[in-house]
Amino acid sequence: MNMIETHNLTKVYGDFKAVSKLNLHVKKGTVYGFLGPNGAGKSTTMKMFLGLTVPTRGSFTINGMSYPKDRREILRQTGSFIESPAFYGNLSGEENLDLIRRILRLPRSTVEDALELVGLTEHKKRLAKKYSLGMKQRLGLAGALMGRPPILVLDEPTNGLDPVGIHEIRTLIRSLPQKFDCTVLVSSHLLAEIELMADEVGILNHGKLLFEGSLDALRKSAASCGLEADNLEDTFLNLIEEDNRRRSEKK
Repeated sequence: MNMIETHNLTKVYGDFKAVSKLNLHVKKGTVYGFLGPNGAGKSTTMKMFLGLTVPTRGSFTINGMSYPKDRREILRQTGSFIESPAFYGNLSGEENLDLIRRILRLPRSTVEDALELVGLTEHKKRLAKKYSLGMKQRLGLAGALMGRPPILVLDEPTNGLDPVGIHEIRTLIRSLPQKFDCTVLVSSHLLAEIELMADEVGILNHGKLLFEGSLDALRKSAASCGLEADNLEDTFLNLIEEDNRRRSEKK
C-alpha cells in the first residue's frame, strides 16, 4: 500500500515550473529519501502535501485521503518539519510544544514523550531563543512527532546538528516505522545519511522525477547507463549531471 501517492502533480509560479508531472509512490511503513539539488522542487512538493501551497495541476492522496477534499484530516494525521521551524523565543521548549499539544488536543504526556524522543528533556525549561541551531532542529522534530502521527514529512531535519546529533536523529528516524508504525518522507543534502536510513529514494531535478525505487535498484540502473554507482552520493551526482547535460543539448 502507498501511504503517499501523487498523480502528475505540478506547481507553476508564473513562467517557472517548480514541480512537473510528479508521480511519487511512498510505501506504508518505509523511510523514503526525497533527494535533489537546491531548487529541484522538494520543498515545494512537501508544502503541497501540507496545504501550504496549492497545486497548479494534478492530485495527490495521503493515507487514502485526497486533497483538497480531505485536507483537514490529512493535516491531522501528518507530522511535519519544513525548513527552519519557528518558535516563540520567550517561551521555553516545553511551553512551545505545549501550544502544539493544545491545538492538536493531545494529552499532556505527549510533550514529555516528544522531548524525550529527541533528547531535549534536560533543556525543556530553557527559553527557545537561547537554544542553539541544533537544539531548535530537535525541537522542530519534537513538534512533528507530537502524538506519534502515522505520516511524517521532514525537510532537512539534521540541518545544524553536530556529527553526534546527526547520528542520533538518523537512528531515531530509521527506528520510527517499526516503533510507531509510521511512514517517513525525509529530504536531506546529507546523502550518506539517507543511504543509511532510507528504504527507497526519489530523485528530483528541475521539478521532474529522475528515479524512484530502492537503493539497490538505483545502483543497478546507474550501472546499466554506464554511470558510477559505488555509493549514493556519486550515483546521485552522476544522475543529476547527466540530466543537466541532456537538458542543455535540447536547448
